[in-house]
Amino acid sequence: MAKEYKLTVIRMKELEEELQYLKTIREKEVAELIKEARSFGDLSENSEYDEAKNEQAKLYGRIAEVENILAHAVIIDETEDAAGRVGLGCTVKVRDVEFDETDIYAIVGSQEANPKEHRISDDSPFGRAMIGKTVGDIVEVEAPVGTLQFEILSVEK
Repeated sequence: MAKEYKLTVIRMKELEEELQYLKTIREKEVAELIKEARSFGDLSENSEYDEAKNEQAKLYGRIAEVENILAHAVIIDETEDAAGRVGLGCTVKVRDVEFDETDIYAIVGSQEANPKEHRISDDSPFGRAMIGKTVGDIVEVEAPVGTLQFEILSVEK
């Protein structure tokens, strides 16, 4: 069975728009690059042609990747009431027990994860540890630096 990609509706629309752009505008741009590079003559020693062909390969690779994600996408129901439990699409406020620092994280699918923006994948050690927990729970997360403990302060959909 193929891997499922958990996406929000917004991310799904972004991927659909990216695919449309890649198949129309970007594909024409790359074709033009190849056409221009061919005009420079001998293809065996033509670095512009090689670069254009590499760009075409990257383009087709990305198109295939996006099509695969869209074909196996599972939409996260962000309106579903999780009864105070952490799940996909939730925003979780946690307190680091050791350092007494608080942070807010969004639990998202792997395609939307961006740790710099505090968007954590449900496949990450932190995300896996948080799923299903409720306010007041102390959650242990295995990390390279050792076991970290977080107290869940709030869960919002």
